Amino acid sequence: MSKPPSERIPTSAELLPIRDEESEPENSFPNGVDVEPFVNHETSGKDDVNTVIDVENIAEQNSGTLSASAVETNGDVERTSEQIINGLVLPSVTKALAINGEQLSSMQLEELIGMIKNAERNILVLNQARVHALEDIHKVLDEKETLQGEINILEMRLAEADARIKVASQGKIHVEFLESQLKMLRNELTGRCELEPYENQKKFSNEEVLSTHDDHSLNKDVDSLRTENLALKNDIQALKSMISNVKNTDERMATLENECSFLGSSVKELESKLLVSQQDSSKISTIKVEHEELWEKVENLQQLFDTATKQADQATLVLQQNQDLRKKVDKLEKSLEEVNVLKVSSDKMQQYNELIQKKIKLLEERLQKSDQEIYSFVQLYQESLEAFQDTLNSLKEESKKRTSDALVDDVPWEFWSRLLLTIDGWVLEKKISNSDAKLLRELVWKKEQCIRDAHIACKEKNEREVISTFLRLASSQTSPGLYIVHIAAEMAPVAKVGGLGDVVTGLGKTLQKKGHLVEIILPKYDCMQYDGIHDLRALDVTVESYFDGKLFQNKIWVGTVEGLPVYFIEPHHPNKFFWRGQYYGEHDDFKRFSFFSRAALEFLLQAGKKPDIIHCHDWQTAFVAPLYWDLYAPKGLNSARICFTCHNFEYQGTASASELASCGLDAQELNRPDRMQDNTAHDSVNPVKGAIVFSNIVTTVSPTYAQEVRTAEGGKGLHSTLNSHSRKFMGILNGIDTDAWNPATDNFLKVQYSANDMQGKAENKAAMRRNLGLSSADDQWPLVGCITRLVPQKGVHLIKHAIYRTLEMGGQFVLLGSSPVPHIQREFEGIANQFQNHECIRLILKYDESLSHAIYAASDMFIIPSIFEPCGLTQMIAMRYGSVPIARKTGGLNDSVFDVNEETIPHQIRNGFTFTTPDEQGINGAVERAFNFYKNNKESWKQLVQKNMNIDFSWDSSASRYEELYAKSISRARAQASNN
Repeated sequence: MSKPPSERIPTSAELLPIRDEESEPENSFPNGVDVEPFVNHETSGKDDVNTVIDVENIAEQNSGTLSASAVETNGDVERTSEQIINGLVLPSVTKALAINGEQLSSMQLEELIGMIKNAERNILVLNQARVHALEDIHKVLDEKETLQGEINILEMRLAEADARIKVASQGKIHVEFLESQLKMLRNELTGRCELEPYENQKKFSNEEVLSTHDDHSLNKDVDSLRTENLALKNDIQALKSMISNVKNTDERMATLENECSFLGSSVKELESKLLVSQQDSSKISTIKVEHEELWEKVENLQQLFDTATKQADQATLVLQQNQDLRKKVDKLEKSLEEVNVLKVSSDKMQQYNELIQKKIKLLEERLQKSDQEIYSFVQLYQESLEAFQDTLNSLKEESKKRTSDALVDDVPWEFWSRLLLTIDGWVLEKKISNSDAKLLRELVWKKEQCIRDAHIACKEKNEREVISTFLRLASSQTSPGLYIVHIAAEMAPVAKVGGLGDVVTGLGKTLQKKGHLVEIILPKYDCMQYDGIHDLRALDVTVESYFDGKLFQNKIWVGTVEGLPVYFIEPHHPNKFFWRGQYYGEHDDFKRFSFFSRAALEFLLQAGKKPDIIHCHDWQTAFVAPLYWDLYAPKGLNSARICFTCHNFEYQGTASASELASCGLDAQELNRPDRMQDNTAHDSVNPVKGAIVFSNIVTTVSPTYAQEVRTAEGGKGLHSTLNSHSRKFMGILNGIDTDAWNPATDNFLKVQYSANDMQGKAENKAAMRRNLGLSSADDQWPLVGCITRLVPQKGVHLIKHAIYRTLEMGGQFVLLGSSPVPHIQREFEGIANQFQNHECIRLILKYDESLSHAIYAASDMFIIPSIFEPCGLTQMIAMRYGSVPIARKTGGLNDSVFDVNEETIPHQIRNGFTFTTPDEQGINGAVERAFNFYKNNKESWKQLVQKNMNIDFSWDSSASRYEELYAKSISRARAQASNN
C-alpha cells in the first residue's frame, strides 16, 4: 500500500531558500526582459523583502492549483512551470519594481535574479509534489476500482446465495435486505463515480482560478478520498458479515440435509426389514398351503375310515341275521327231533324232511359264506386302521421335521454370524481351546438346531454356564463346505469406494448361501458407514503385530454386515493409519495397508483359525500372499490356499523396495525379477506382481479383461508376469445384487414393474421428465441415460459427443455423475449451463442414489462408451431395468453386451448395440442403429427389453466359478500333501 497523499506533499523545509548565495547571477528575466534600469539601490532592502513575499505567495498560489482530476506527464509539468514564471512571476516582479519607481544597483539586480531563480526551482519542486499527489490520487482511484471489483464478486456470491436461499424460505427476508443494501451502495458508488470526474474536470479547467487557494485544499481532497475509501471498506465488511449469516443459513441447510439423509437411511433399513418380513410372509403362505394339503389328506383318510366303519356296521348286521338264522335252525332241529320222536312215516313227511335238510345245508353254506365275508371285512377294517395310524404318525413326524427345519431356516444369517463371532471371542480370550472352537464352528456352520436351542436356553445364564453348555454340544462333525476368509480394503455398504466393495459383499453373501463359512477382515476406518454394521463390539483382547522393528497392539472389533461376520482391525499405531477421514489417497498408503495385511494374518494365527481359502483383493491386500508363505505358513497358519483378485490393473501400489522391510518381509530377497521387483523400475517393488507370483489362484473381473491385460497395452507393465503365470490366471465376470436392483420391488421408483408388466416403465419415464423439467410433448422420443464417473477411462469425449448427437436425432439425454478432474468438471458444468432450461437435455453433476434408480427405470437406452472397462456393472443394472445398452466392446462390456445385428452371435443372447473404435464415428453408428431400431421396430424393441430384463446377472454363476477354482486348488494341495 502506498503512503497517503498528505504524506507525499513536500513541506517548506524541502523548498530551496529564496536567497541562494551560490547561484549564478542572471542579467535578464526570461523572455529577454531587462530589469537593470529599474534597480534602485536606496530601496533595495524593502524591495528585497517585498520580492521574497511575492515569490512565496506565488509559490503558495501555484500549489493551490493542484487538482486530483487527472495525472499530467512531465512535459505538461515543464510547460506549466514556464507559464507560471512568464504569466505570474515576471508580472508580479515588474509590478513590485514599478511601485518603487527607481533603478536598482547591479548588486541588487543580481540578488533579485537569484531570488527569481530560486523561486522557479521552488515552483518546480511544488510541481513535482503535484505530480506525486496526482499519482497517489490515481492509486486511490485504482484501489477504488479494486474495491468495486470486490463488490462485484460479492454481488456474484450474493446471487449464488439467492439461488440457495430460494429453497429455504426462512432466509428470504435476509436476502431481500442484502439486495436493498447492495442496491443502495451501488447507487451511492455510481453517484460518487459520476460526481468525482465532473468535479475533477471542473477543477482542472479552472486551474488558474484555483491557484489563489491554499496548498491545504489538496490535503483536504486527499483526506476526503481516504475517508470515502474507509467508508467503502466498512460497507464491504458489513456485506461480508451479512454473507457469513447467509453461510450460516447454508450450514443449517446442510444440517437439515444430513438429518434428511439419516432419515432416508433409516427408511431404507425399515424397508429392508419390511422386505424380510414379506419373505417371511411368503414362507408362512407356503407353510399354509402345505398345511391345507395335509388337511386334505386327513380328510381323505377320514372318508376311508367312515367307509370302513360303514362296512363294519353292515358286517355286524349280517352277523345278527346269521344268528337269527341259527336260532331258526336250532328250532328246526328241535322240530326234527320231535318228528323223529313221533316217527312220522308218511312220504310227505319224508319229502318235507328232505326239503328241510336241503334248506339247512343251504343255510349252513350261507352262514359259512357270511362268516368269511365278516372275517374279511374285519380284517380290512383292521388294515385300514393300521394304515390310518401309520399315515398319521408319518404326518406328525413330517410336520415336526418341517417345523424344526422352518425354525432353523427362519433364523437370519446375522444370528449365526454373531454366534461365530462369540466363539472366536472366547478363543482369543483363552476361554475355550482351538479344538473345541473348531467343533462349535462346525455346528454353527451346519446351522444345527441343537446349538440354536442351546443359545436360546442360555440367554439368562452367565458366560461360564453358556460356555459349559456349548462345550457339551461339541462332537466330531464333517464340514459341509469351505471356510473362506476375505481380506480386503472395502466392503459395501460400510466402506465402499468402487466395485471392489460390491464384489466382496456380493460374492461373500452368495457363497454363504451355498453353505460355505465366509468371514471378512477389514481395517476399522474412522469414516465408515457405521449404521450399516450390526452388533458392533470390541473384544477384550488385543493382537500384537510386527512393524518397523516393533510390536504394535491392534484392537479387534466384531460385527455383522449384510449377514456376514466381519472383523475390524484398529491399529494402535502413533501414525493413526486408518483415522484419516478417507479410505485411500494418503502419502503413506503403502505402509498403511502392508501393516493391515500383516495384522490380519496375525489375527488368524492367534485366533487359531484354519481357513481353506484366504481371498485378498487389489494391491492394498496383495501383501497377504508373500507374507503368508514367507512368514505365517512356517508358524502353523498353513491350511489355506491363496486367491488374489485384481479389479483394475491401472493401480499397482509400487514403492521403493526399502519400504517392504517395514512389514517384516526381506526386501533384498523379494526385490528380484521373478518375485516382487517392478518390471519397469528395478529399485521398486510391485505388490500386485508379488500377489500374482505367490498366490495359488489369480483372477480378474471379466474374461475379456483377462485377455487384454496380457498384452503390452493393457497389462500396464505386468503382461509378461501374467503370461508367465497364465495357468493359474483367469477372468470371472462379476454379478450384481439382484435384490437391491430389482424394478419389481425397488422403493426408489414411482411405480414398480417387471418384464411381464411394462406399463410401470412408461410411468417412470413420464415422472422423470416431469421432475427434471424435460418436455413430454412427444412420448415417442427415446430417453438416453448415462450414470458414470467423468474420468478419461469412461470416454468423456464420447459422452459429450453423444449428448449433442442424441439432440440432433430427436432424443432426450440425462447424465448423472461428477468428475474428480477439475478441468473435466468445469467443461461439463459449461455444458450443463448451456442446456440448463433445454427441453431435451439435463446434466446432474453429482451422485444421487435415488435418482440413479429412477434414471435406470426411465431410460430407453444407456450409454457406456468406456475406453477400457475391467467389468462394469451399469450395463447389467440397465438391462435389468429394461434399458438397452449402447456400449464399446472392451473388458466386461464385451462379455455382457452383444450386438443385435451380429450374425455370428446366437439370437437369444443378443441384447444391445456395440461399437469398437473409441471415436465419434464409432459411437455415431451405434447410436443411429439404436434410434432406428427403437422408432421402426416397436414390437421387436419391446421383445428385446423383456428379454434383457430376464437375463440372470446375479452372483450365482460367478460364485459357482469361484467354488470350482477353490475346490480344484484345495484338491491339488491335498494330492501333493499325500504324495509327500
